[in-house]
Amino acid sequence: MSLDNFPDAALILFGHGSTVNAQSSAPVLQHAAELRRRGVFIDVREAFWKQEPSLKTVLESVQAARVFLAPLFISEGYFSEQVIPAELGFRQPNRSDFQRVLRRGDQTLFYCRAVGSHPRMAEVALDRAKQIVEKYPFPRAPKLSETTLFVAGHGTEQNANSRAAIDLQVERLREREVFAAVQAVFMDEEPRIGECYRLCETKNFILVPFFISDGMHVEEDIPVLLGEPQRIVLQRLEKGTASWRNPTERNGKLAWYTPSVGTDPLVADVILERVREAAAGKSS
Repeated sequence: MSLDNFPDAALILFGHGSTVNAQSSAPVLQHAAELRRRGVFIDVREAFWKQEPSLKTVLESVQAARVFLAPLFISEGYFSEQVIPAELGFRQPNRSDFQRVLRRGDQTLFYCRAVGSHPRMAEVALDRAKQIVEKYPFPRAPKLSETTLFVAGHGTEQNANSRAAIDLQVERLREREVFAAVQAVFMDEEPRIGECYRLCETKNFILVPFFISDGMHVEEDIPVLLGEPQRIVLQRLEKGTASWRNPTERNGKLAWYTPSVGTDPLVADVILERVREAAAGKSS
């Protein structure tokens, strides 16, 4: 059977979800709708860990012979690799590893790796960067070869995997030699997002937030960390306009800021890559 077509299989695309932030669910709904439109699977469902419909409820209702569970998460972190696999029966207590294929009656369940850690997410970050300067070329679109790219993540000193996905994409982007420099920056660990102006050795820089959704971190926190007054950011959001004006000149630099990588249309292709890997029995 072709690994590009799954007529006997269902896809459950799931995210963390939130009961307080409506933006959190938007990328799951967006990419599930696109994959449903393509007709690759017999069924495509959306599910969440922290909001309805819940992952366990959706899984119990799917009748396909094969079911692929694809976590729309940035990294292989605590929830996507420990909590959720244990809850669904993929991970056994006191085991550091877990089986990603599980038989359940007449069904075979496949637990895919996190979408955000796939090497092709470098293409998504590059797409975001190209799009933003094409859309906002004032005074003229900068040459990417003369521009610094910053890939921004949340980061945490408690979990190395939190930044591993970002570091991977930074290395991939450096290998492409498209930008003058590529650097990772973080909200909660060094180097910090606010250091972009000091770290940047070019006149122009583009910051791509390596987050799944355009939630509070992307729309409010990062613009403030980049130096935009919080009252201005909040005023813009209240008016329904972008919280960052592209480009903004500050500290002698011209700075462009993109939407999150998780909402880029190319992510649907990365999800399919994760499904193909799971179907082929690849775990890395």
